[in-house]
Amino acid sequence: MRIAKLALAACAFTFVATAAAAAGDDAPAGYHAPRTEWGDPDLRGMYPLDTAGQTRMQRDPRYGERAWLTDEEYAAAEAAAANQRAGADREDQANQLGAGHWFERGHTLRQTSLIMEPADGRVPPLTAQGQAMAKAMHSSWDNDLFENIGDFNSLDRCITRGMPASMVPFPYNNGVRVFQAPGYVVLNMEMIHETRIIPLDGRPAIPGGMTTWLGHSRGHWEGDTLVVETTNFNGQSPMVIVGPSNEPVPTSTALHIVERFTPLGTAAIQYEALVEDPVVLTGTFKISYPWTRNDEYESFEYACHEGNTLITAYIKATSPRFAAERAAAIAARDGGGNEQ
Repeated sequence: MRIAKLALAACAFTFVATAAAAAGDDAPAGYHAPRTEWGDPDLRGMYPLDTAGQTRMQRDPRYGERAWLTDEEYAAAEAAAANQRAGADREDQANQLGAGHWFERGHTLRQTSLIMEPADGRVPPLTAQGQAMAKAMHSSWDNDLFENIGDFNSLDRCITRGMPASMVPFPYNNGVRVFQAPGYVVLNMEMIHETRIIPLDGRPAIPGGMTTWLGHSRGHWEGDTLVVETTNFNGQSPMVIVGPSNEPVPTSTALHIVERFTPLGTAAIQYEALVEDPVVLTGTFKISYPWTRNDEYESFEYACHEGNTLITAYIKATSPRFAAERAAAIAARDGGGNEQ
């Protein structure tokens, strides 16, 4: 297991910090975050999100409005997480290569979901327009026939997971490194090697007609807390890959996100994101969970699919437009085999 073997000792320490933060502890009374050389609160470091990787973004309906696991439920959840973390070792012993080497979901939190508001811990229902947009969305996960680029989402195309999806755990590549410089905070994500550059100089949003995949972010400090407002999304990426009814949740250009990064001591940050998109959602929701620092974690290159040929391959392998080409290739292969 590439990360567990690199950072086993560090994980043992940082998981203790995660468990404390997940239980709802705030920073100690009177705590003030260390400062950078230029006087800003110092958030710098690596925060791998696999410390929360086994916790669902949306709450399982069986928990209702209960936000926290019992001691028994938490012990069972972490035992299941430990069993999954051991998958690579089991495959090594069996001389196999499978999902155990692929997934790095890590640990679970005591939270029943990363979404803490509304009370049911779930993305609000979609508007009528949001439902129509969701049904029109396609990806490599829900489709067997591919005709053009519109049959793939932004993650398939190795562009972005979108927002807020990029700020929650994934089955692998969970590193988030925070850099700071005078007037800027920078978030570098291991997944899809994305980088969010957040200015702190009070600048206004860019003109409404200018949009980007991850939006336009501006930040400011409220005490030790970094507050980041992001607008100007292009509405072309999913908000959530799979949503309330096993459909992706789309985004529109009206997507608006306010994030808060609050130090919980030198080893953790409480991350919050208030998400609203009135075109797509009937209400807002808030993600809130702790990030635990582990500077022993290493980000690896995210190469996506080799040579960026996978999209073309999907289309040529499934579209009726290329049936003759496929048949010719199969005939050439079989004919060549008979000649031998």
